[in-house]
Amino acid sequence: MANHGAAALVMVASLLVAAALADARHTDVKAPAALACNKVHGVQTAETCFSVSQGAGLTQDQFLAFNPNINCAKLFVGQWVCLDATLA
Repeated sequence: MANHGAAALVMVASLLVAAALADARHTDVKAPAALACNKVHGVQTAETCFSVSQGAGLTQDQFLAFNPNINCAKLFVGQWVCLDATLA
């Protein structure tokens, strides 16, 4: 019977080590680079993400990279968007 307790203790210790190793793997993840916006634009009536990016001479991918948290489906008049950014 004493062997069952020792086996359970070894299993618990193994699980704790596995959990610690799993947590350690996540610390190597790098945060996205911070951007500093150099040029902003206030959204006007009837503008979309696409029309604003086109008007600024940007691709849609560039525009979205400069505005990573934007929701293009909920763009509103007066919303500030970034048209040029550099690494902070």
